[in-house]
Amino acid sequence: MTASTQHELTLVREFDAPREKIYKAWTDPDLLKQWFVPRPWSVAEATLDVRPGGASVIVMQDPEGNRYPNRGVYLEIVENEKIVFTDAYTSAWVPAEKPFFTGVILLEDLGNGRTKYTAKALHWRAEDKETHEKMGFHEGWGKAADQLAGLLAKAPS
Repeated sequence: MTASTQHELTLVREFDAPREKIYKAWTDPDLLKQWFVPRPWSVAEATLDVRPGGASVIVMQDPEGNRYPNRGVYLEIVENEKIVFTDAYTSAWVPAEKPFFTGVILLEDLGNGRTKYTAKALHWRAEDKETHEKMGFHEGWGKAADQLAGLLAKAPS
């Protein structure tokens, strides 16, 4: 087992949609709210400053109405190709109390309007990876990817 696999969780999908539509679903707050968390959870608020060093605040809401703010910062943005974000910082470069992971979204053009979608969660410690796995990473991120596929299917080109 390599150091990266000790700390990394990965979800790979292929979508019948061009990279531009997927990128927009990740970077447009109104679109992100429609798919980002597995239902019956929802996104109550999303503020996204999509640029390296830009802050994001995504407030997840459980079915009972409890809100869970998730603050982070974008580290790398390559339009329609790559989004890297982390909760290690809360805004500007203010360190978070307890960083959990860095997310990497890769969008690879497969031709004919299809895209290979790779979502990675990179954790600082193997224990954090295990916690994320037990929280339901594959099920939750998989369900969100299914919801994203549904949104992409009905969204205009």
